[in-house]
Amino acid sequence: MVSHETEKPQSAPAGRQAGVGGDGSGRQVAQGDRGRTTIADGVVEKIAGLAAREVPGVHAMGGGIARTLGTVRDRVPGGTSSRSSVTRGVKAEVGEVQCALDLDLVVDYGYAIADLASEVRESVITAVERMTGLEVVEVNIAIDDVKLPDEEDEEDSGRTIR
Repeated sequence: MVSHETEKPQSAPAGRQAGVGGDGSGRQVAQGDRGRTTIADGVVEKIAGLAAREVPGVHAMGGGIARTLGTVRDRVPGGTSSRSSVTRGVKAEVGEVQCALDLDLVVDYGYAIADLASEVRESVITAVERMTGLEVVEVNIAIDDVKLPDEEDEEDSGRTIR
């Protein structure tokens, strides 16, 4: 008698219940024995953005133009400010079982940039891996500016004094 068994996928590393494969829509699909889980790139970007902002010394995220446009967009009633402000300065590239992230940061003056970048990297990796099950292979950090103590925040610069 000839056996016609199909090979089962190898089990995922400890802590992971499913492998991830692309479905062609810019989303990644985790496939398990009982269904699929889809994780959008924006989900990973939100998680990473929140984790980075929790680190003391991170003043803001995004390049100068992105922050300026984001500030204007945040002031428009009914705009998409909550999602855009959380993901501002974060770009995720999600693959089959791994992801890579690029972060643009503005740091507060007085913090050691190398130490701060290391703390941000650890915070982001921990949060993304814990929440998504994806392996974070790299977190690239670009420091776009340093917020000096006597500088006015961009959010405050559009206000008029009466």
